[in-house]
Amino acid sequence: MYQLINPNKMFFLFILFFSTLISISSNSWFGCWIGLEINLLSFIPLISNSNNLLTSEASLKYFLTQSIASMNFLFSILMKMTLMKNFEMNNFISIMINSSLLMKMGSTPFHFWFPNISEGLSWFNNFMLMSWQKISPLILISYYLNFNFLYIIIIMNVMVGAIGGLNQTSLRKLMAFSSINNLGWMIFSMLISENLWMFYFLMYSFLISIMFFLFYNLNMFFINQLFINNMNFMIKLNLLINFMSLGGLPPFLGFLPKWIIINFLMINKLYFLTFIMVMSSLITIYFYIRIIYSSFMFNYFKMKWFKINLKNKLMMLINFFSLISLMGMILSTFLFL
Repeated sequence: MYQLINPNKMFFLFILFFSTLISISSNSWFGCWIGLEINLLSFIPLISNSNNLLTSEASLKYFLTQSIASMNFLFSILMKMTLMKNFEMNNFISIMINSSLLMKMGSTPFHFWFPNISEGLSWFNNFMLMSWQKISPLILISYYLNFNFLYIIIIMNVMVGAIGGLNQTSLRKLMAFSSINNLGWMIFSMLISENLWMFYFLMYSFLISIMFFLFYNLNMFFINQLFINNMNFMIKLNLLINFMSLGGLPPFLGFLPKWIIINFLMINKLYFLTFIMVMSSLITIYFYIRIIYSSFMFNYFKMKWFKINLKNKLMMLINFFSLISLMGMILSTFLFL
């Protein structure tokens, strides 16, 4: 909580929001690049903490990867300006621009830094990394789409995000791989329409905000804490609802944007892509169920004295958001009537 109260952190948070607006409202590629650079330089003071070696390492890794991506992006836009009339190079330049922006988001095949950095961050910084930091690269990709290249990226994202989360014991790394998986869906929703992308992004941000808020208040960072600690049944139920919603299981709210995308895929007869995306979602649901099953079924006697309860107001807020997540699908079906 210190991060939000500290005026220096508040200043950098304001600059972070402002830099994203610079990027997405700029009318030139150089303006977009400047916005991305300001974004990078404002996010590093937010994540760095002199008392914690993990955050210092994470901020250094983040700076290096983002700098490489920025150099690649700057080189690509310079090539685009000099080779404007050369149509043969246009495809190559679009791949270069898309690749540098995908690297900034932590998309496959440039995802290796993403889970390692998320491991060293607090839950609030992880939320910023997995939601707000994706806005400007995704919008910039939508300006210069390369469909064939992005189809391959979507398939890689959903597969790596699903398989990578299977052997994780850290909740932060697990959420990072879940973010990679959802990024595949997000990119495809962007290819369909901008409104669908915004809807999917808002749904995803809403769901992870509930999860991260719960983990922050319970002070949980590893899977074994979910079943070693003797938690209140309502907390476990809230975790179940939000994990299932994040995995995209009907009738939870998280299934609605995925349902729209699957519907579009089936109409356009993209059966192979539908199969891969649905199977990847099933794998993510499997490792979510494994966590929930453990937390419901296992209780260690040595920790029985340590009962976790949240404050009443906090619990009411989490229950309300979980109810929205649970009833969201039922309420949203009225939109189609």
